[in-house]
Amino acid sequence: MVSALRTFWSQSFFLPPPPLTEQNLPDQSGKVFLITGANSGVGYEVSRILYAHNAKVYVGARSESKGKEAIASMEKQHPESKGKLEFLSLDLSDLSTIKASVQDFLQREEKLHWLNNNAGVMTPPPGSKGAQGIDLSYQTNILGPFLLTKLLLPILKRTAEAEPTSNGAVRVSWASSLALFVESPPGGVKWKTQNQEVTLDDSIGLRGIYSSSKAANFLLANEFAKRFGEADGVLHNTYNPGNLRTNLTRHMGAIASWLASVLLLHPTILGAYTELYAGLSPDLKLADNQGAFIAPWGRQISVRQDVQDEVSKEGGNAEKLFDWCDRVTGKFA
Repeated sequence: MVSALRTFWSQSFFLPPPPLTEQNLPDQSGKVFLITGANSGVGYEVSRILYAHNAKVYVGARSESKGKEAIASMEKQHPESKGKLEFLSLDLSDLSTIKASVQDFLQREEKLHWLNNNAGVMTPPPGSKGAQGIDLSYQTNILGPFLLTKLLLPILKRTAEAEPTSNGAVRVSWASSLALFVESPPGGVKWKTQNQEVTLDDSIGLRGIYSSSKAANFLLANEFAKRFGEADGVLHNTYNPGNLRTNLTRHMGAIASWLASVLLLHPTILGAYTELYAGLSPDLKLADNQGAFIAPWGRQISVRQDVQDEVSKEGGNAEKLFDWCDRVTGKFA
């Protein structure tokens, strides 16, 4: 309990200033980025900043109208930009659509410098399911990003090979949360047997499911790093963007949402700075920082020891989770 409170405090209050902001971010001309959930919240701010610094940004979103509205807003805010904004239809809650989205991207693009798995859901209504009948949080926060990342590995590798001095500049980042530290089950995720198959336990309550999905993203980032990272020249990491005023809390009750906003939540732009650090900071190197966890507003920290242990353990949850995701998403790859 004391450790959880200490962690909550250290990632919520009196935080050091962000080392990377829109004021000191270098020019991003020639770079290509794909940001999921980019039509609102932190994803919008990250995309806007990258576009303002002349990058080509793919705005990944489910709704074409909302995605294009976001693009129009960014263009209006930064008329001087020499970058480009492209809408990419992307629904992480429906595994059957993701390959087509990737094929659309690959038809338009020959390189990808940063895949930011920013999109996610937080405590949706009880019983919510994705298109394949899997718990919505597990499907949107874990399985969808897993399949997207797996399908984009070849272009990420080619981009890194074309820039041999990049030393980890080509990256995949995964959205985690403070919930990993204070609410996820021992080892990060919990398993159950259903229809004679081992699967993630969806009977642990909304907060348990959400925190497990955020721990799962840390485990997957590390397993991708272990299997592909250095061989492909791609740096994989995870971040807690911070406790922010975004629409991620839209499923909270009105009173809880108001109290959180007043007492705990920070401006969205600060979360964007956390993500920019994960995706672009030169402090993070290929060999030294694989699987790193980035805390607000841009600093590397250690995660809970029982979760970290699952990364290196033979047959641990990182390996087990990767194989489960591979099995569930296999027919959609």
